[in-house]
Amino acid sequence: MTVTKRLIPINAGYYSTDAGAALGVLPRAIWEKRISVDDLHRQKVRINLLLIQYEDRLILIDSGIGNKLIDKKKKIYNYADFLLPASLQEVGFSRFDITDVILTHLHFDHAGGIISIFNDTPELTFPNARHWVQNSEWHIAKSPDELNAAAYNYDENLALLEQSSKLKLIEGNYKLTDDIELIKVGGHTVGFQIVKFTFKDDKAIFAGDIIPTREHLPLPIISAYDISRKDTFYAKKMILESDSRIYFSHDIDVWSI
Repeated sequence: MTVTKRLIPINAGYYSTDAGAALGVLPRAIWEKRISVDDLHRQKVRINLLLIQYEDRLILIDSGIGNKLIDKKKKIYNYADFLLPASLQEVGFSRFDITDVILTHLHFDHAGGIISIFNDTPELTFPNARHWVQNSEWHIAKSPDELNAAAYNYDENLALLEQSSKLKLIEGNYKLTDDIELIKVGGHTVGFQIVKFTFKDDKAIFAGDIIPTREHLPLPIISAYDISRKDTFYAKKMILESDSRIYFSHDIDVWSI
């Protein structure tokens, strides 16, 4: 009997972010030779998710921005349409087919799509899915300190999930299946987790915002958005030394390397 284990890249849309903040200590004199920006110095990035077809489960990593942004924020982030439903349909699935959603962290561009507006009503985008989140990440998102207050929106993006039976809080590393492990590394956020795959023919890591683009592959290049540069550094070092295919969360041209 053949067991289905497949990784499928999913495009959830595009938005723009400040290039200098995204590239941290990398001087503009270097990055501006390789990266195109608009007149507000914003770099266009893609929202890269990963769908895992695993036996009878359909597991999605992250949820994108969603469709709830007000016009002011759409303009700030130069946000394009929420492409996730259409992208799922292109590979033969719907939002109702998703059995699990792994949240690397709960920033708006990764967790905004947990809840969407359908027929003018907010509801879980993936009503049949368990949502896997690190306990420490959930609690900083629900009750952020002054350092994290601007990074999360509990009422808009998370409250409805907590009211459901679909929230699964985990503590530290967690084996979702024999071949899929969630590894808490911190760095970008307090409870950031990467996803490691050890399929027979595909050893890979979804690095998320630890290594969001190819420009972030060098160890010292760490986003200014990261809460702990030191933790990100050691997480990157572990990922780069793992001899695995690396999936990026925001590279606009390349899904993995």
